[in-house]
Amino acid sequence: MTGKTRTLVVAGHGMAGHRLVEELRTLDTAGSWRVVVLAEEPHAAYDRVALSSYLDGRSAADLSLPAPGLTSDPRVSLRLATAAASIDRAARTVTTTAGDTIGYDALVLATGSKPFVPPVPGRDLPGCFTYRTLADLDAIREAAAPGRPGVVVGGGLLGLEAANALRLLGMEPHVVELAPRLMPVQVDAAGGGVLGRRVAQRGLHAHCGVATASVQAGPDGRAAGVSLADGTVLEASVVVFSAGVRPRDELAAPADLDRGERGGFLVDALCRTQDSRIWAIGECAAVSGRCHGLAAPGYRMAESVARQLLGLGGEAFGEPDMSTRLKLLGVEVASFGDAHAGTAGSLELSRLDETRGTYAKVVLGADCRTLLGGILVGDARAYADLLPYVGRPAPSAAHRLLAPAS
Repeated sequence: MTGKTRTLVVAGHGMAGHRLVEELRTLDTAGSWRVVVLAEEPHAAYDRVALSSYLDGRSAADLSLPAPGLTSDPRVSLRLATAAASIDRAARTVTTTAGDTIGYDALVLATGSKPFVPPVPGRDLPGCFTYRTLADLDAIREAAAPGRPGVVVGGGLLGLEAANALRLLGMEPHVVELAPRLMPVQVDAAGGGVLGRRVAQRGLHAHCGVATASVQAGPDGRAAGVSLADGTVLEASVVVFSAGVRPRDELAAPADLDRGERGGFLVDALCRTQDSRIWAIGECAAVSGRCHGLAAPGYRMAESVARQLLGLGGEAFGEPDMSTRLKLLGVEVASFGDAHAGTAGSLELSRLDETRGTYAKVVLGADCRTLLGGILVGDARAYADLLPYVGRPAPSAAHRLLAPAS
């Protein structure tokens, strides 16, 4: 470690990029790095996981992540509404969308992801939106018509968040999901059935197992309806696409950086690209070829890279924690470990309580003792008791979970 102050450029100021900056500020007591952060949005990093709360009374300031001292820290230059436009690896510079060029000693790509919009006719009509940023929610709020129907294309985690947003704005939400159930990544068929019935009681209309064929225009040229592949036509004054995300890796090809098979900057277990001065973290990073869309894996990557930059030895990225616990339209859902019993020889034990509207499943190993994962719908209180035991003998909480209700 030399006494010279070096320059780190962080391309992106989402949740992972911000965690990197904060880790570096905390650990770099010698002030060995000057950090230039390029934030594409006009806002500093904010809690994207809690995005729906922006329509439920919380402000942009409430969701903001930076501590007050960030903007006054002489070691950090935060440039809002400015993104990285190109990378010159030979010159070790980044050109920004503002037209200036910044030299770097190290570069961390934290460009995140962008919404996937299915290529259906009419997707570009006025009244069609994505659900990803504060600006998206501002636009949806302005277009919302209380009492009128709105359609969300995509019934995964983000899709249900978007449907709840429409509900908060007084609209009647419909969700269209290609899979045969809602939240197909997190829950199984039985759990999806319970979830579907519970959210229907809260005013959500789910249309599962059917594709979106087109968005129809009304007489004013705005979106007025959504046609489904089975011939159904749903009236809609607002259409929100929330059908997944794709990594933001458009800087890769011009800079001759490798990409993963399904996109993302290809990095090793230490989040390093093939260029020894460039790392990638968060949703844009294809770690050993695989991208991860949750906040927790991005935080782990950020913490590891911060330690590497300071010569402290970063932890290799192993199997990520993809567990989730959330409340969607008032319904608790949790999924953890090998929730879908993909491990050879695994055993699934479940309990469905139609009266209470709850579903619980635990997955055990071939030894019938080791807890591999589970799914909870309607009541997720056991999640905290079970999660620490994944890979270990199942605790008594698992047996109580499956016992008949008294």
